[in-house]
Amino acid sequence: MRGRNARRQPLAIMSKDIGQLWTFVPPLLLLALLRPCTAQASLTRQCSSSTDGDIYKYNAKTLNGSHNYVELNALHDEMKPLGLTILGFPCNQFGKQEPGQKHEILPALKYVRPGNKFVPNFLLFEKGDVNGEYEQEVFTFLKNSCPPVGEDFGPTTDRLFWQPLKISDIKWNFEKFLVGPDGKPVMRWHPSVNISVVRADVHKYLLQRYTQKLFN
Repeated sequence: MRGRNARRQPLAIMSKDIGQLWTFVPPLLLLALLRPCTAQASLTRQCSSSTDGDIYKYNAKTLNGSHNYVELNALHDEMKPLGLTILGFPCNQFGKQEPGQKHEILPALKYVRPGNKFVPNFLLFEKGDVNGEYEQEVFTFLKNSCPPVGEDFGPTTDRLFWQPLKISDIKWNFEKFLVGPDGKPVMRWHPSVNISVVRADVHKYLLQRYTQKLFN
C-alpha cells in the first residue's frame, strides 16, 4: 500500500497447544487491518457462533516468503510462547494503497513502508478483496458473524473502491477479528482500537479458555 497509511492489511493470530495445559484447538485472531475513522457505534463487538460454517473451510493462498506492522510483530513475539502466530491478507480497496504484485509486497514492506529492513514475522496471504462483489468468502463469513464496529466510513470519494457499501463492511486498514479454536468468530475491533487493547482481550480470552479446560 502507498500513502500515509500505506500497505496495511487484514491479519490473523492463531494459537498452538502449550504442553498439557492448552489441549483445546488453537484459537485464531483474524485481523482485517483498517485505518481509524470517526464512529459513534461500539468499537468492540462480540461475535455470534451461530453462523453456519467455520473459518477453516475457506482456502486462502499464502504469499511466499506503519507502526501497526511493528506493533503486530511485537505482539507476535510477545505471545509466541502462548503459541500465537499472525496471518496477513493484503487488500487494495482502501485508497488503492496496495497496488503491487505479490512479489512486490514484501520488498515494499522492507524498503518503503514501514521500511528500515522490516520483515513481518507472520504469514502474508495473496492479495484479495475484503468487501464488495468479489470479496473473499472468509470475510463474508466474518462479517456475517460479527456486528459492525462503527457506523461511519468517513469520506468515500477516491478512498473506498468497492460497491455496494454496507454498514457491516470492513472500513479501512487494521480492523480486527478474533476467531476461536472451533473456527467461530469471537470478537471484532474497530480500526481505531489500539493493539494494547487487542493484546488484553486476547489474554483474557486465553485465560477463559484455560480456566474452562481446568474445571470441565
